[in-house]
Amino acid sequence: MASNLHLPLLFLLSMAYSSLGAVPKKPMDVPFGRNYVPTWAFDHIKYNNGGAQVDLVLDKYTGTGFQSKGSYLFGHFSMSMKLVGGDSAGVVTAFYLSSQNSEHDEIDFEFLGNRTGQPPILQTNVFTGGKGDREQRIYLWFDPSKDYHTYSVLWNLYMIVFFVDDVPIRVFKNSKDLGVKFPFDQPMKIYSSLWNADDWATRGGLEKTDWSKAPFVASYKGFHVDGCESSVQAKFCATQGKRWWDQKEFQDLDGLQYRRLNWVRKKYTIYNYCTDRKRYPTLPPECKRDRDI
Repeated sequence: MASNLHLPLLFLLSMAYSSLGAVPKKPMDVPFGRNYVPTWAFDHIKYNNGGAQVDLVLDKYTGTGFQSKGSYLFGHFSMSMKLVGGDSAGVVTAFYLSSQNSEHDEIDFEFLGNRTGQPPILQTNVFTGGKGDREQRIYLWFDPSKDYHTYSVLWNLYMIVFFVDDVPIRVFKNSKDLGVKFPFDQPMKIYSSLWNADDWATRGGLEKTDWSKAPFVASYKGFHVDGCESSVQAKFCATQGKRWWDQKEFQDLDGLQYRRLNWVRKKYTIYNYCTDRKRYPTLPPECKRDRDI
C-alpha cells in the first residue's frame, strides 16, 4: 500500500477544486473555548496561539480529552487535526459524536496508531439505539502526522457522511424503511480524546505501545460546529428544514462525490463489515442499500 500514499499532483488539484453540487460549507476557524471544554486530565491539554490550537498529550500515566459545551441534533461538525507521528502503535485518537444513555447513538472517527513506516488506519463506526459493530477501516492517502487535515461529519435526517478534506469516505443512509434505526431523536455532544488502547487497536492488540516514544501528541485547530443545538431531552430540531445542511441538495451525494467515494472504497478500504460473511452470514439490511450506491 505504500505506493498508494501519494497522489499525482494533477489528481490532487482536481480533487481540491472540482465543482460540487452539494459540498458542505467551508468550516469556520474558531478558538477552542468557544465550543469546547476539557473533560479529564486538564494538565495534558496544551493551549497555543490564544487557544486557536491545542495539543492533547498521552504519556504512560494518562491521556486526555475534551467535549462540546452544547448538544446537537443534526449539523455539520469538523476538526482539523495533525495526528501522532512515528511509532504510534497502541495509540488511538478519536473524534466522535455521542448521545448520553445506554441505547445511545454515536458517530465515530477513530485513528489507530501503527508501527513506523506502516500506513495509518482510520476506522469509522455508527451506533444506533446502542447497536454498533458497523466498522469500516481505510488507509489514508497521506501521512496525517505531517500536516493538518480536516475531518468532518455531515448529519441530517437523510444520511450521515464522513469526509476527509471534503472527500466522502463513508455514507450511512437513513434506512428506517428497512427496519434499521437511524440517529434522529437523541442530541449528541462532540468529543475528542487521545488514549492508550494497545489491548485492541493495533493488529488486535498484538502490537503494544512503546512508552519510550512518549509523550505522544495530537494537535487540533478549527473547532467548527454548525448544528441544531438542543437540550439533551430534545426529540426534534426546532429549525428542521431551515438550515443549509438539511436542504434538498444535501439529501444525497452528487455524482462527483460518489466517484470520490468509490475511489476510496476501491483503493483504500481494508475492512468493511458489510463484506464480512464470517461475522455477518446474513447481509445487514443497510448494507444492501449501501452496495447499490
